[in-house]
Amino acid sequence: MEDTTIALTLTLFISILLGLIGLIAFLWGLRSGQFDDEKRFTHGALFDSEEELNAARDREEKLKNAAKEAREKVEEK
Repeated sequence: MEDTTIALTLTLFISILLGLIGLIAFLWGLRSGQFDDEKRFTHGALFDSEEELNAARDREEKLKNAAKEAREKVEEK
């Protein structure tokens, strides 16, 4: 009886610990922008080759960088 209680307690503790690790990893992903790239996945099906997909990604990066530079210029003033 006592062995079963110890095993259940240990299993419960381990499952809660794994759940907390998963929650922390998910929240870290949200804060670091891991899930902000929905356009890449939706537009990925529109391009036939890897080169076209990479070119589209590069264009999107340039747009993001241009927007970032514009925000920095506005903040400087």
